[in-house]
Amino acid sequence: MTDSSISKFFEKSRKDRLDIVANFANLSDEDLEILQNDNGGISFDKADKMIENAIGTFSLPLGVATNFKINGKDYVVPMVIEEPSVIAAASKGAKIARIKGGFEVSADESFSIGQIQMLDVDIPSAVSQIKNSSNELIQLANSKSNTLSKMGKGAKEVSCKEIDTPSGKMLIVELLIDVGDAMGANVTNTMCEAISPLIEKITGGKALLRILSNYSTRRIAKAKAVFEKEAVGGKQVVDNIISAFEFADNDVYRAVTHNKGIMNGTIAVANAVGQDSRAIEAAANAYAAQSGKYRSLSKWSKDDDGNLVGTLEIPLSVGIVGGIANVHPVAKVCTKILGASSAQELACVMTATGLAQNYSAIRALATEGIQKGHMRLHARNLAAAAGATSEQIDDIVRKMIEEKKISLDRAKELLGQI
Repeated sequence: MTDSSISKFFEKSRKDRLDIVANFANLSDEDLEILQNDNGGISFDKADKMIENAIGTFSLPLGVATNFKINGKDYVVPMVIEEPSVIAAASKGAKIARIKGGFEVSADESFSIGQIQMLDVDIPSAVSQIKNSSNELIQLANSKSNTLSKMGKGAKEVSCKEIDTPSGKMLIVELLIDVGDAMGANVTNTMCEAISPLIEKITGGKALLRILSNYSTRRIAKAKAVFEKEAVGGKQVVDNIISAFEFADNDVYRAVTHNKGIMNGTIAVANAVGQDSRAIEAAANAYAAQSGKYRSLSKWSKDDDGNLVGTLEIPLSVGIVGGIANVHPVAKVCTKILGASSAQELACVMTATGLAQNYSAIRALATEGIQKGHMRLHARNLAAAAGATSEQIDDIVRKMIEEKKISLDRAKELLGQI
């Protein structure tokens, strides 16, 4: 099966869902066993080797979003998130985008930026000396990664910039590195540390910090989708969504929540496939403020036919080799389900998921409000927390919604009446 448009996937049993995903992604019996393991796929022994002072493991729900068509290819998108309604919203957004062909997404090559902070230097002289020695510095940096060098990747460029600080002017040397299909943090840090002594020798200064920047402005992903006017709900709903976007684009209090909704989609995928979610969110928030004012990451408009058009542009430093994705068994299986064959393809899927999620959230806000669907899912969580069985949950949820009394106490009262 290569079609991700799966009817009523949410109504199917766990076994049926797994069978569908296994068929879609050609999962092995071992892959399925990992997904069905109730410890979240990671033993304490493995956790103890991953972090310090380990005392246990912590699991989050893993689901899949359906209906995604990105650059003409269908995807079942694994998502790890604790918040209800997110996966349903992403799937709904992808379903509406699919009517007009799905998402068109592009991603830059994987260029990482490393920074070396130089102190006690004559800046104009140091800049000239570093420029004259750039080939030597690049060669030294590339000697630290035979793998990247063999692929024609690795360090490509050395540049300098001057910054003003309360302590005076500082020289920052930046190393641009093509890290291929890796996120690239380790190799970037290694190369920065490797060339720092030579920069000190060249300039007579002192190298202090030598580390990558997570503000990955040379790894931008751009997504676009057209949402058919009638499927959105008509001209008035389209106009309401655009008005809601303009609110977010011009008010920082709204923009933060608006962008958090985008991250609900993007970070849920990042979690599933073992990416550095903190780096992604930090970069996205910096990018939202690049104009000097914190604004919406997405943009919404309409085309000549009145259809809703959404775009999203974010920096995304991600990889399909190295890192936790090669260590965590569930992250490995999720990567297989997603089927991305390059870091750029992974970035495309993550950006499309963020845009799909943003569409569904902003549409709900601009029509019936966010709580209608969200509270139904919240009510299910409360019924479960009250101790209801799977057979009892639906009745309790129905009664709480009818009464418009959705609380843990009411769930407990209704459970007692059953």
